[in-house]
Amino acid sequence: MALSACATSAPKDTFGLTATPSASGPTRKGRQVLIANPVATQMLDSQNVVVHVSGQEYQFLGDSQWSDRLPKLVQLKLAQAFQNSGKVGGAGLPGDGLAIDEQVQTTINTFEISASEGMAVVDITARLLNDRNGQVRASKNFRAAVPVSGTGNKAYVAAMNAAFSQVSGALVAWALATM
Repeated sequence: MALSACATSAPKDTFGLTATPSASGPTRKGRQVLIANPVATQMLDSQNVVVHVSGQEYQFLGDSQWSDRLPKLVQLKLAQAFQNSGKVGGAGLPGDGLAIDEQVQTTINTFEISASEGMAVVDITARLLNDRNGQVRASKNFRAAVPVSGTGNKAYVAAMNAAFSQVSGALVAWALATM
């Protein structure tokens, strides 16, 4: 897998994430869900597309970037995934003014291309919190690895998007079943 990690002055290709179009799980129309700001390491808390080269070596995918900081994209797309499910009364972000029943807190553990495996890997830990009393209902780790099909930045990001779609769909279904 040939990866270009050199910095250039040319404009970077900018990529977004796709929200899961729908999710399985019970309907919770009476519940409103807040998607809290995700926690991530400094390496992931940026617009850089991360490539895990080997061992402890990481680089950034050359001439590429996310359309916003990765945690912000994940947060927005998770909120959209809950809304797209049609199974909650509402889903939003801090400051949206919703009367929150449930809060989804996430930690982005891994969101990268594994160069040695030729895979896109997304690993997110979620915690579902009853916003009314502050009690944690449950927590769970979600992980997906999708093979990169093809070469070039578009192929790498497409695999990452597919892995994120699997993770976000499973996360929404789990949260709906746990509420």
